[in-house]
Amino acid sequence: MDLSCFKAYDLRGRVPDQLNPILAERIGRAYVEVTGAKRVIVGYDIRLSSPEISEALSSGLMAAGADVFDIGLCGTEQVYFATSHYKMDGGIMVTASHNPRDHNGMKMVGPDSRPISSDNGLNDIRDRVPEPFGDAPRQGRYEALEVMSAYVDHLLGYVDAAALKPLKIVVNAGNGGAGLVIDQLEQHLPFEFVKVHHQPDGHFPNGVPNPILEENRAATADAVIASGAAMGIAWDGDYDRCFFFDENGRFIEGYYIVGLLADQFLRKTGGGKVIHDPRLTWNTLDLVKAAGGEAIESKTGHAFIKQRMRDEDAVYGGEMSAHHYFRDFAYCDSGMIPWLLIAERLCQTGQPFSSLIDARIEAYPASGEINRTIAEPPRVIAAIEAAYSVGAKNVSHVDGLSVEYDNWRFNLRMSNTEPVVRLNVESRGDIPLMEAKTAELLAEMDRLNT
Repeated sequence: MDLSCFKAYDLRGRVPDQLNPILAERIGRAYVEVTGAKRVIVGYDIRLSSPEISEALSSGLMAAGADVFDIGLCGTEQVYFATSHYKMDGGIMVTASHNPRDHNGMKMVGPDSRPISSDNGLNDIRDRVPEPFGDAPRQGRYEALEVMSAYVDHLLGYVDAAALKPLKIVVNAGNGGAGLVIDQLEQHLPFEFVKVHHQPDGHFPNGVPNPILEENRAATADAVIASGAAMGIAWDGDYDRCFFFDENGRFIEGYYIVGLLADQFLRKTGGGKVIHDPRLTWNTLDLVKAAGGEAIESKTGHAFIKQRMRDEDAVYGGEMSAHHYFRDFAYCDSGMIPWLLIAERLCQTGQPFSSLIDARIEAYPASGEINRTIAEPPRVIAAIEAAYSVGAKNVSHVDGLSVEYDNWRFNLRMSNTEPVVRLNVESRGDIPLMEAKTAELLAEMDRLNT
C-alpha cells in the first residue's frame, strides 16, 4: 500500500495513485483507532476529488465507531473552528491547499483543534492503515452540520463594527472556497467588494490558487489599480493564508503584515505576548515593544507556533509565510481574521495602506525569502556559521542559523517540506547594506555548493 501521501504535518498526494477513496476509508478507521475520537468534524475543499474522498473518509470513521459531523464545502479554518466551538474530539479537512490540481490531502486535528502531525500521532495513523480492521460494535452516525453562521459571527467579533467605514476592496479567491465566506461577510460590512476569480471551481480555470507565486499576483494587482480599491486580498485554495496588496497594487511581504497585525491586535488587548518566527524579526520586535507587548521567537511551522502560543497564552502569532494565528481562534491560523483587522485599521486611521507599510520597509528593509537548492545543506550552513559568527552580536539556532550584527542580520534554514535552503536578510534602514550582504551570502553559498 502506497502511504507516501503522509507528510510531516499533513497528507498530500496525487489522486488516485497516492490518495483515493479506498485509502481514505482506511485512514478514517485508523484515525479513530489511534485517537479514540468519538465525535469528528469533516469538511472538504473545492477540488473535484474532495467530495468522494470525504465521503469515503466519513465511512471509515463511522465504521470505527465515530460520529461524523459533516460541515461540507469549507476552508481549513472552518474545521478548526467547528472542532473547537462544538467541543468535538477531532476534525479532518480534505484539502491539498495550493498543490497541483490532480492532488488532494488531509489536515487533522484533535480536541481543541490541536494539530496532529508526525510527532504526535500522524505516523501512528499511517502505520495503522495497512493493518486489518474490524467494524466497531456500534457504528457511528452521520449528521450534516451548518457552521457558516456561527463562524461568520465569530469573525465579526474581531472588529469594532462602529469603526468600519465604506471601503472598496479587491478579493481574489482564486476559484477556491474563500468567496463563499466573503459573500456571507458582505451582508454585515460596509465594504464594496470587487470580486476576482470568485466562484469555487475545482477545475482551477485561472490556475491553482497560490498567491505566493509572483505569476499569480497580477490579477489581484491589476484589479486594485483598475478599480481604485483601498487594498487587495488573495487567498490560497483552502484560504488559511491570505496575501495583501496596497492601493497601488503592490504586493506586501508577509513579514510586514505580521508587525502590522501584532500592533493592531495589541492595541485591542492592551498588551500580551506575540509569537513570531526567526526568519525576519526586527520590525516585529520594534512594533510589539512599542504596543506594550512581549515578542517571543518560535521555530517556524504551524505545529511549533501553535504549541508555543498555548504555552505562553499568546494573543497572536504570525509567520512571514502568511500564516496568522489567534488565541481566540483555538490558537489556529485564519485567512479571514487578518484582512478584517487590517481593513479596520485603514478605517480607523484614514490613511492609505501604503503609508502604514512604507515606513516599516524603510526602517527594516528585507531581502524576502530566497530559496536555493543545495547538495549538502548541513555542511554549507555550518561553513556559513563558521565564517559569519566571527564578530557577530548574537548567533541563534532556534530555527536553522540566525546571525545578528548591529546593523544587519540573516537567517539560513533548511526547508521542512522541500529540498532547499531558505535565506532571509534584513538591515536597519540601509537598503544598500541589505542588498550587498544578500549578494555576498548567495555567492558564498554557491561557492560552497560547488
